[in-house]
Amino acid sequence: MDKTDPIYRADCPSRIVLDQIADKWSMMVLEVLREPQRFNAIKRRLDGVTQRVLTQTLRKLERNGMVKRKVLDGRVLGVEYSLTPLGESLQGPFSILFDWTLGNMAAIQDSQRRYDEQNQRRQN
Repeated sequence: MDKTDPIYRADCPSRIVLDQIADKWSMMVLEVLREPQRFNAIKRRLDGVTQRVLTQTLRKLERNGMVKRKVLDGRVLGVEYSLTPLGESLQGPFSILFDWTLGNMAAIQDSQRRYDEQNQRRQN
């Protein structure tokens, strides 16, 4: 009998969900979508994201039920993305993580610099 906690098993569905929502682009898209946005507006806000990666990220979030895609009719066709109630429920936990990251950025960068300096000395 396998005594491993099911949540740590390789076949646990939580691994897939965590992998999909915890990557940097998903987290940033969910933050940007506090207000409904068109694709190009999202892309402009997320410096460095490619069109391909943003499209994949939005599709993944839509598939997971966190983002809703709406085709806009009118003179200029467009697509607007917004959070679903499930996506909105992530704003609290993600805001805490985002605030923690910003609040600890200097300490993290100092640690990275010290680590890199120590490893540089080891290699020489």
